[in-house]
Amino acid sequence: MSQQGSTGNVIAAIASLFFPGLGQLLQGRILAALLFFVVTVVGYALWWLIVPAVLGAIFHLWSIIDAARFQAD
Repeated sequence: MSQQGSTGNVIAAIASLFFPGLGQLLQGRILAALLFFVVTVVGYALWWLIVPAVLGAIFHLWSIIDAARFQAD
């Protein structure tokens, strides 16, 4: 995945839309994928506490944006 806006980044962003962290996993960033997945799922699982759910939603959005903007060195 060569640069921001490339087809690979678009696919990674779409993957993260449906499954948080999957886009980072497709890009080969295992630690980032795990972090986004765990924080988002735990946040959504604690939806009744409001604040964790909001944090989960923020991390989910962040994972989508991060996958779309990733630039490999």
